[in-house]
Amino acid sequence: MKRRSLLVCTLFSLCACTSGPQTSPPPKLPYDSWYVGLAAPRHMEVWVESVDVLDQRGFGFFNVFGGVASYTGKTEGWHKGGGAMMPVNNVDLPERIFVRWQSLVEPQTYKVGIKIPQWVRDEMIKPTRLFCKADQRDVTLYPNRITLGLAPGGIVKVWVGAGCLGFTEVGRFQAEIETLGPYKGKSKGKYIHIEPENKAYVDKHGIPYGSW
Repeated sequence: MKRRSLLVCTLFSLCACTSGPQTSPPPKLPYDSWYVGLAAPRHMEVWVESVDVLDQRGFGFFNVFGGVASYTGKTEGWHKGGGAMMPVNNVDLPERIFVRWQSLVEPQTYKVGIKIPQWVRDEMIKPTRLFCKADQRDVTLYPNRITLGLAPGGIVKVWVGAGCLGFTEVGRFQAEIETLGPYKGKSKGKYIHIEPENKAYVDKHGIPYGSW
């Protein structure tokens, strides 16, 4: 419950401070928002300090998402996209996405800048008409959700997709260690506290490096 309350407060704070250049015009997209999702393997707890975006117009937007990620159903290997999603409003399609996060099971702080290929942006504005079982009706969907999968060792997996459309893998990336530590040194080396059940799992089974 405490972690959930902290997540709500964090997301509220991030939404309040998310902004781009005041002179930037609204993007010309077929929808109001695209989405960033955060995911991690089960028990491999992470705390995301920031997700920043450089859009295809060259405008920078900071702290568009952060906090805890959603967790997959298994520890080893990956699911196929999805995760805790946050709408990214009034931002054009991403050219680069920057992530800084704490891997609480190690613990270690990582950072990475991911270049989004042009084919991903092309896909994100391509409509598809299909029957969606979840809605039990025909719908038109855009694959406008980008999931960032974060694993120990600084491994990042990226997917693009949406709900009934499923997700397509964009790539696997290696982050670098943030030498300043958590919160760029502002917390004096202190990490977010790991949940007891996740600590107990790692103490018993270890971290399956190489499975991601």
